[in-house]
Amino acid sequence: MKFSQIPYTRPDMAQLIADGTAITAAVKNASNAAEVMKQYNKYKELYKNICTLSALVYIRHTIDTRDEFYDKENDFIDENSPMFQKVGVDFYREMVNSPFRAELEKELGEFWFVNAELKLKGFDDKIIDEMQKENALCTKYNKLLASASLEFDGKKLNLSQLRAYQLSTDRDVRKAAYAKRTEFFVENEKELDDIFDELVKLRHEMALKMGYENYLELGYVKMQRNSYDAVAVKRFRDQVKTILVPFLQKMHEQRRIDLGVEKLKFYDEDIYYADGNPTPKGTPEEMFEAGKKMYDELSTETKEFFDFMLENELFDVLAKKGKSGGGYCHFMPDYGSPFIFANFNGTSEDVDVLTHECGHALASYLARNIEIAEYQEYTYDVAEIHSMAMEFFTGNWMNLFFKEETDRFLYMQLAAALTFIPYGCTVDEFQHIVYENPDMTPSERKAAWQKLELEYKPHLDYDGDVFFSKGGHWQRQPHIYERPFYYIDYCLAETCAIQYRIWMESNTPAAWKSYIDLMKKAGTRKLTDLIAEAGLNSPFESGSIESLKNGVDELLQKMMLR
Repeated sequence: MKFSQIPYTRPDMAQLIADGTAITAAVKNASNAAEVMKQYNKYKELYKNICTLSALVYIRHTIDTRDEFYDKENDFIDENSPMFQKVGVDFYREMVNSPFRAELEKELGEFWFVNAELKLKGFDDKIIDEMQKENALCTKYNKLLASASLEFDGKKLNLSQLRAYQLSTDRDVRKAAYAKRTEFFVENEKELDDIFDELVKLRHEMALKMGYENYLELGYVKMQRNSYDAVAVKRFRDQVKTILVPFLQKMHEQRRIDLGVEKLKFYDEDIYYADGNPTPKGTPEEMFEAGKKMYDELSTETKEFFDFMLENELFDVLAKKGKSGGGYCHFMPDYGSPFIFANFNGTSEDVDVLTHECGHALASYLARNIEIAEYQEYTYDVAEIHSMAMEFFTGNWMNLFFKEETDRFLYMQLAAALTFIPYGCTVDEFQHIVYENPDMTPSERKAAWQKLELEYKPHLDYDGDVFFSKGGHWQRQPHIYERPFYYIDYCLAETCAIQYRIWMESNTPAAWKSYIDLMKKAGTRKLTDLIAEAGLNSPFESGSIESLKNGVDELLQKMMLR
């Protein structure tokens, strides 16, 4: 079914809660495992339907945040999703405590119950009010960023459209574009501070109500961390600081020389060539034609998937007024349909949509027929391997987009993947500090961010920018507001994706098989098991970053000679 034709009716929460309560009671009163499984299948259909309706609202609301109907529906979902979460938690509690659990584990798998117990640890009726307020604040932040209307180059631009100027070949244009972005953040600084301050205090209150010391503990539970803890994450970050950061300092120095500037400034951060980064050639329509050829030739799985996406109009990628920034992939389980949202801006980031977001979408497409609904889903750390690795596996088709600039793009792509990791670690460590110290003032949070930037990105020079030089960079990162502790997942996944890129040099078919097998397993295993089964090194192991650095260094040296 084409996306525009998918019907939406506001869910009847009273009926939904009644149905969920009846299913839960039937599980509790069941006389055998077969009766429990019958109720599980009923719950599964209920769960899939509410997930689909929530996804529809989110997608249509972010496509146009000014749409009054979906604005109200988004508010409704924000307010009521904790109620449905309660229905789910009540159901999982009865499943976990069922006298037939041993038999149920044979049907659903032991791992199903590991994850169910984590869900129980992340929710309590006592925090429903705070969850509703949290949802509303996240929506408020998202709408604030989407409201940006910036006058630049004789046009009215949103933040996504301004991005093209931030990547201009002309350094003065870049500088002016960054200054224009700063105007927006200065104008809205107090509101940004207030929203985040409320979020931190709300989340801390949730944690205290549930018996946790702070939100750090609860946040890890909510992120379904089922194979590692904060100690392991710190071990990973420490490797990044001691091994990767010094290596990248040399790369940044070489980039400075290549750009021919006396000192790199923050508006040079994403620029790799003096005459500008490679840009895709052609219109959006031509890019999709190139994308179709790419996925037709890459594999049978990708051909089937991309045809499905095009046939059912499951893309919305053009930047426009009122549209939320960024990009994402969402999944509608009732239709087995992924949906890709983005903001094309005429830069290489447009191609990333056809690789990164399609990696997410392919994974959900391949998992859609897994019988046990919870196994169709996977933690974000696993999901980002799907997306980031796809960026590399499509490398042989980048000539369709970049023509004579293909080799330069491929070099930039790999270098940028490696240089991203310290930034991602900055975000993660910042959140650890914030949620361990919930009474910090806005200025103290910005000072903490500044200190971390000196540790992870010592080359960074904000050139006296009145907002970002004072530790405000994190306020442009939606994940920090909306999804605490998500960002380290990008870093962990990037180490795995880069391993696939290194593997491709010696045996692309074997690397691709490993990748497709990983996708098809979806959420049936925890991250560390999936990595091991895929033949990849765990990012938590000692020496993992050293090995990664050496592999990328060798690859980049080869690419420079081409």
